[in-house]
Amino acid sequence: MFYEVNDKLNEIDMPQVTGERLTTGYIDKSQAQELCARFGFAASTAQALQNANERFRSGVEVYDDYTFTELRIADAGSPEAEDDCVALYIKKNLLIVVDVEDHDDSTKNKFIAALRRYPGKSVTLEKTICAFLDALLVNETMHLEDLGLRIADLEADIFHGKADKSFHFTVLNLKKHLLKMHNYYEQLLDITQALDEDENGIFGDDRLMYLANVSQKIVRLREDADSLNSTLSHMQDAYSAHLDLQLNNIMKFFTVITSIFFPLTLIAGWYGMNFVNMPELTWKYGYVYVIALSAVTTVFLILLGKRKKWF
Repeated sequence: MFYEVNDKLNEIDMPQVTGERLTTGYIDKSQAQELCARFGFAASTAQALQNANERFRSGVEVYDDYTFTELRIADAGSPEAEDDCVALYIKKNLLIVVDVEDHDDSTKNKFIAALRRYPGKSVTLEKTICAFLDALLVNETMHLEDLGLRIADLEADIFHGKADKSFHFTVLNLKKHLLKMHNYYEQLLDITQALDEDENGIFGDDRLMYLANVSQKIVRLREDADSLNSTLSHMQDAYSAHLDLQLNNIMKFFTVITSIFFPLTLIAGWYGMNFVNMPELTWKYGYVYVIALSAVTTVFLILLGKRKKWF
Protein backbone atom coordinates (compact mmCIF):
# COMPACT_ATOMS: atom_id res chain seq x y z
CA MET A 1 0.00 0.00 0.00
CA PHE A 2 1.69 3.17 -1.23
CA TYR A 3 0.35 6.71 -1.35
CA GLU A 4 1.68 9.46 -3.57
CA VAL A 5 0.95 12.93 -2.19
CA ASN A 6 -0.15 15.57 -4.65
CA ASP A 7 -3.23 17.69 -4.07
CA LYS A 8 -4.63 14.56 -2.46
CA LEU A 9 -3.51 11.07 -1.53
CA ASN A 10 -3.30 8.75 -4.54
CA GLU A 11 -2.91 5.04 -3.89
CA ILE A 12 -0.26 3.48 -6.16
CA ASP A 13 1.75 0.27 -6.45
CA MET A 14 5.44 -0.11 -5.58
CA PRO A 15 6.68 -0.06 -9.22
CA GLN A 16 4.94 3.30 -9.71
CA VAL A 17 7.00 5.05 -7.02
CA THR A 18 9.29 7.58 -8.75
CA GLY A 19 10.57 9.63 -5.84
CA GLU A 20 9.70 12.90 -7.58
CA ARG A 21 6.73 13.50 -5.28
CA LEU A 22 6.36 12.71 -1.61
CA THR A 23 5.38 9.06 -1.31
CA THR A 24 4.53 7.02 1.76
CA GLY A 25 3.94 3.33 2.16
CA TYR A 26 2.84 0.74 4.70
CA ILE A 27 3.84 -2.77 3.66
CA ASP A 28 4.17 -6.24 5.11
CA LYS A 29 7.59 -7.65 6.01
CA SER A 30 7.14 -10.28 3.28
CA GLN A 31 7.72 -7.46 0.78
CA ALA A 32 10.98 -6.35 2.42
CA GLN A 33 13.27 -8.11 -0.08
CA GLU A 34 11.42 -6.60 -3.04
CA LEU A 35 11.51 -3.19 -1.32
CA CYS A 36 15.28 -3.31 -0.82
CA ALA A 37 15.90 -4.38 -4.40
CA ARG A 38 13.60 -1.67 -5.72
CA PHE A 39 15.07 1.27 -3.75
CA GLY A 40 18.63 0.10 -3.18
CA PHE A 41 18.30 -0.49 0.56
CA ALA A 42 20.81 -2.78 2.25
CA ALA A 43 19.75 -6.45 2.11
CA SER A 44 20.77 -6.85 5.75
CA THR A 45 17.91 -4.57 6.78
CA ALA A 46 15.38 -6.87 5.09
CA GLN A 47 16.86 -9.89 6.87
CA ALA A 48 16.63 -8.09 10.20
CA LEU A 49 12.88 -7.69 9.72
CA GLN A 50 12.11 -11.39 9.57
CA ASN A 51 11.85 -11.48 13.38
CA ALA A 52 10.48 -8.73 15.59
CA ASN A 53 13.09 -6.95 17.67
CA GLU A 54 12.69 -7.84 21.35
CA ARG A 55 14.50 -4.73 22.57
CA PHE A 56 13.59 -1.06 22.42
CA ARG A 57 17.08 0.39 21.99
CA SER A 58 17.78 -1.09 18.56
CA GLY A 59 19.55 1.98 17.19
CA VAL A 60 19.31 4.02 13.99
CA GLU A 61 21.29 3.15 10.85
CA VAL A 62 22.20 6.17 8.73
CA TYR A 63 23.23 5.46 5.12
CA ASP A 64 24.29 7.86 2.35
CA ASP A 65 20.79 8.52 1.01
CA TYR A 66 18.41 6.93 3.50
CA THR A 67 17.91 6.15 7.19
CA PHE A 68 16.69 2.86 8.64
CA THR A 69 15.45 2.02 12.12
CA GLU A 70 13.27 -0.52 13.90
CA LEU A 71 10.60 0.80 16.22
CA ARG A 72 9.08 -1.28 19.01
CA ILE A 73 5.77 0.26 20.07
CA ALA A 74 4.42 0.06 23.64
CA ASP A 75 1.13 1.31 25.02
CA ALA A 76 1.08 3.05 28.41
CA GLY A 77 -2.64 2.31 28.79
CA SER A 78 -2.38 -1.46 28.22
CA PRO A 79 0.38 -3.06 30.30
CA GLU A 80 -0.77 -6.56 29.32
CA ALA A 81 -0.99 -5.84 25.58
CA GLU A 82 1.64 -7.23 23.22
CA ASP A 83 4.02 -4.68 21.73
CA ASP A 84 3.88 -3.91 18.03
CA CYS A 85 7.02 -3.64 15.94
CA VAL A 86 7.61 -1.74 12.68
CA ALA A 87 10.60 -0.60 10.66
CA LEU A 88 11.07 2.80 9.05
CA TYR A 89 12.85 3.51 5.77
CA ILE A 90 13.27 7.25 5.31
CA LYS A 91 14.60 8.66 2.07
CA LYS A 92 14.21 12.00 0.32
CA ASN A 93 10.50 12.27 -0.57
CA LEU A 94 9.91 8.75 0.73
CA LEU A 95 8.70 7.24 4.00
CA ILE A 96 8.04 3.50 4.15
CA VAL A 97 6.75 1.73 7.25
CA VAL A 98 7.22 -2.05 7.31
CA ASP A 99 4.78 -4.05 9.41
CA VAL A 100 6.99 -6.49 11.30
CA GLU A 101 4.47 -7.36 14.01
CA ASP A 102 1.23 -5.36 14.15
CA HIS A 103 -1.12 -7.54 16.18
CA ASP A 104 -4.36 -5.57 15.82
CA ASP A 105 -3.63 -3.16 12.94
CA SER A 106 -3.48 -0.33 15.47
CA THR A 107 -0.15 0.94 14.11
CA LYS A 108 -1.44 0.78 10.55
CA ASN A 109 -4.51 2.80 11.54
CA LYS A 110 -2.32 5.41 13.23
CA PHE A 111 -0.17 5.64 10.13
CA ILE A 112 -3.20 6.27 7.91
CA ALA A 113 -4.52 8.84 10.41
CA ALA A 114 -1.14 10.61 10.27
CA LEU A 115 -1.33 10.80 6.45
CA ARG A 116 -4.68 12.55 6.67
CA ARG A 117 -3.60 15.04 9.30
CA TYR A 118 -2.42 17.72 6.87
CA PRO A 119 -4.00 18.96 3.60
CA GLY A 120 -2.33 17.54 0.47
CA LYS A 121 -0.62 20.75 -0.64
CA SER A 122 1.05 21.38 2.74
CA VAL A 123 2.30 17.84 3.40
CA THR A 124 6.06 17.37 3.65
CA LEU A 125 8.25 14.42 4.58
CA GLU A 126 9.09 16.03 7.94
CA LYS A 127 5.44 16.67 8.75
CA THR A 128 4.47 13.11 7.81
CA ILE A 129 7.14 11.56 10.03
CA CYS A 130 6.23 13.83 12.95
CA ALA A 131 2.51 13.18 12.44
CA PHE A 132 3.16 9.41 12.58
CA LEU A 133 5.29 9.66 15.73
CA ASP A 134 2.71 11.97 17.26
CA ALA A 135 -0.06 9.49 16.42
CA LEU A 136 1.85 6.80 18.33
CA LEU A 137 1.82 9.09 21.38
CA VAL A 138 -1.70 10.45 21.02
CA ASN A 139 -3.09 9.10 24.33
CA GLU A 140 0.13 8.64 26.28
CA THR A 141 -0.36 11.69 28.51
CA MET A 142 -3.83 10.51 29.52
CA HIS A 143 -2.61 6.97 30.20
CA LEU A 144 0.26 8.20 32.37
CA GLU A 145 -2.18 10.41 34.26
CA ASP A 146 -4.38 7.36 34.90
CA LEU A 147 -1.33 5.46 36.16
CA GLY A 148 -0.57 8.38 38.47
CA LEU A 149 -4.10 8.22 39.92
CA ARG A 150 -3.79 4.47 40.40
CA ILE A 151 -0.51 4.94 42.23
CA ALA A 152 -2.14 7.62 44.41
CA ASP A 153 -4.89 5.13 45.33
CA LEU A 154 -2.26 2.56 46.31
CA GLU A 155 -0.56 5.17 48.47
CA ALA A 156 -3.88 5.96 50.16
CA ASP A 157 -4.34 2.23 50.86
CA ILE A 158 -1.02 2.23 52.73
CA PHE A 159 -1.98 5.09 55.04
CA HIS A 160 -5.45 3.63 55.67
CA GLY A 161 -4.04 0.18 56.39
CA LYS A 162 -5.81 -1.41 53.40
CA ALA A 163 -2.71 -2.62 51.56
CA ASP A 164 -2.93 -6.43 51.24
CA LYS A 165 -0.50 -9.19 50.36
CA SER A 166 -0.74 -8.39 46.64
CA PHE A 167 0.62 -4.86 47.18
CA HIS A 168 4.25 -5.69 46.40
CA PHE A 169 3.23 -7.71 43.33
CA THR A 170 1.13 -4.80 42.05
CA VAL A 171 3.94 -2.29 42.62
CA LEU A 172 6.52 -4.50 40.91
CA ASN A 173 4.26 -4.88 37.85
CA LEU A 174 3.76 -1.11 37.67
CA LYS A 175 7.51 -0.48 37.98
CA LYS A 176 8.18 -3.00 35.21
CA HIS A 177 5.60 -1.30 32.97
CA LEU A 178 6.99 2.17 33.64
CA LEU A 179 10.54 0.96 32.94
CA LYS A 180 9.30 -0.37 29.60
CA MET A 181 7.67 2.98 28.84
CA HIS A 182 10.93 4.76 29.75
CA ASN A 183 12.82 2.58 27.26
CA TYR A 184 10.12 3.20 24.65
CA TYR A 185 10.41 6.97 25.00
CA GLU A 186 14.22 6.76 24.97
CA GLN A 187 13.98 4.80 21.73
CA LEU A 188 11.80 7.51 20.16
CA LEU A 189 14.26 10.17 21.33
CA ASP A 190 17.12 8.25 19.70
CA ILE A 191 15.19 8.23 16.43
CA THR A 192 14.19 11.90 16.52
CA GLN A 193 17.72 12.93 17.48
CA ALA A 194 19.24 10.95 14.60
CA LEU A 195 16.73 12.44 12.16
CA ASP A 196 17.31 15.93 13.54
CA GLU A 197 21.06 15.61 12.92
CA ASP A 198 20.20 14.89 9.25
CA GLU A 199 23.63 13.48 8.38
CA ASN A 200 22.53 12.39 4.91
CA GLY A 201 20.74 15.63 4.01
CA ILE A 202 17.25 14.15 3.64
CA PHE A 203 15.36 17.05 5.19
CA GLY A 204 15.10 20.76 4.61
CA ASP A 205 16.87 22.88 7.24
CA ASP A 206 13.80 25.04 7.82
CA ARG A 207 11.58 22.05 8.58
CA LEU A 208 13.51 20.36 11.39
CA MET A 209 11.48 22.33 13.94
CA TYR A 210 8.73 19.73 13.59
CA LEU A 211 11.10 17.04 14.87
CA ALA A 212 12.17 19.33 17.73
CA ASN A 213 8.52 19.74 18.79
CA VAL A 214 7.98 15.98 18.85
CA SER A 215 11.24 15.49 20.79
CA GLN A 216 10.07 17.93 23.47
CA LYS A 217 6.81 16.03 23.84
CA ILE A 218 8.67 12.73 24.18
CA VAL A 219 11.01 14.22 26.79
CA ARG A 220 8.01 15.31 28.88
CA LEU A 221 6.48 11.85 28.64
CA ARG A 222 9.76 10.23 29.68
CA GLU A 223 10.05 12.59 32.65
CA ASP A 224 6.46 11.78 33.67
CA ALA A 225 7.18 8.03 33.52
CA ASP A 226 10.39 8.47 35.52
CA SER A 227 8.56 10.59 38.09
CA LEU A 228 5.90 7.90 38.55
CA ASN A 229 8.58 5.25 38.88
CA SER A 230 10.30 7.34 41.55
CA THR A 231 6.97 7.72 43.37
CA LEU A 232 6.57 3.93 43.38
CA SER A 233 10.03 3.54 44.93
CA HIS A 234 9.16 6.02 47.68
CA MET A 235 5.84 4.25 48.18
CA GLN A 236 7.61 0.92 48.65
CA ASP A 237 9.73 2.57 51.35
CA ALA A 238 6.57 3.96 52.96
CA TYR A 239 4.95 0.51 52.89
CA SER A 240 8.03 -1.07 54.48
CA ALA A 241 7.99 1.64 57.15
CA HIS A 242 4.28 0.94 57.71
CA LEU A 243 4.98 -2.78 58.18
CA ASP A 244 7.82 -1.95 60.59
CA LEU A 245 5.46 0.30 62.55
CA GLN A 246 2.87 -2.48 62.72
CA LEU A 247 5.53 -4.90 63.96
CA ASN A 248 6.71 -2.36 66.54
CA ASN A 249 3.14 -1.91 67.76
CA ILE A 250 2.74 -5.67 68.10
CA MET A 251 6.01 -5.95 69.99
CA LYS A 252 4.99 -3.02 72.18
CA PHE A 253 1.68 -4.73 72.96
CA PHE A 254 3.36 -7.97 73.99
CA THR A 255 5.93 -6.04 76.02
CA VAL A 256 3.17 -4.27 77.94
CA ILE A 257 1.32 -7.56 78.52
CA THR A 258 4.53 -9.15 79.75
CA SER A 259 5.20 -6.20 82.07
CA ILE A 260 1.72 -6.44 83.56
CA PHE A 261 1.71 -10.19 84.15
CA PHE A 262 5.35 -10.67 85.11
CA PRO A 263 4.68 -9.78 88.78
CA LEU A 264 2.04 -12.54 88.83
CA THR A 265 4.69 -14.98 87.71
CA LEU A 266 6.92 -13.69 90.52
CA ILE A 267 4.12 -14.16 93.08
CA ALA A 268 3.38 -17.68 91.81
CA GLY A 269 7.06 -18.55 91.92
CA TRP A 270 7.47 -17.07 95.37
CA TYR A 271 4.64 -19.04 96.93
CA GLY A 272 5.47 -22.10 94.89
CA MET A 273 8.69 -22.60 96.87
CA ASN A 274 6.75 -24.35 99.68
CA PHE A 275 9.15 -23.61 102.53
CA VAL A 276 8.03 -25.14 105.83
CA ASN A 277 8.09 -21.85 107.71
CA MET A 278 6.02 -19.88 105.17
CA PRO A 279 3.05 -18.73 107.32
CA GLU A 280 0.76 -18.18 104.31
CA LEU A 281 0.78 -21.91 103.55
CA THR A 282 -1.12 -22.70 106.75
CA TRP A 283 -3.07 -19.44 106.99
CA LYS A 284 -6.82 -19.79 106.65
CA TYR A 285 -7.06 -16.86 104.24
CA GLY A 286 -3.75 -17.48 102.43
CA TYR A 287 -5.41 -18.49 99.13
CA VAL A 288 -7.73 -15.48 99.12
CA TYR A 289 -4.79 -13.24 100.05
CA VAL A 290 -2.76 -14.36 97.01
CA ILE A 291 -5.77 -13.82 94.71
CA ALA A 292 -6.30 -10.31 96.09
CA LEU A 293 -2.59 -9.52 95.88
CA SER A 294 -2.52 -10.64 92.23
CA ALA A 295 -5.64 -8.64 91.34
CA VAL A 296 -4.41 -5.46 93.06
CA THR A 297 -1.00 -5.77 91.40
CA THR A 298 -2.57 -6.24 87.95
CA VAL A 299 -4.95 -3.29 88.35
CA PHE A 300 -2.15 -1.09 89.65
CA LEU A 301 0.10 -1.90 86.68
CA ILE A 302 -2.75 -1.33 84.19
CA LEU A 303 -3.47 2.09 85.70
CA LEU A 304 0.24 2.88 85.74
CA GLY A 305 0.52 1.86 82.06
CA LYS A 306 -2.38 4.12 81.07
CA ARG A 307 -0.85 7.01 82.98
CA LYS A 308 2.50 6.46 81.29
CA LYS A 309 0.71 5.99 77.91
CA TRP A 310 2.15 2.55 77.34
CA PHE A 311 -1.07 1.68 75.49
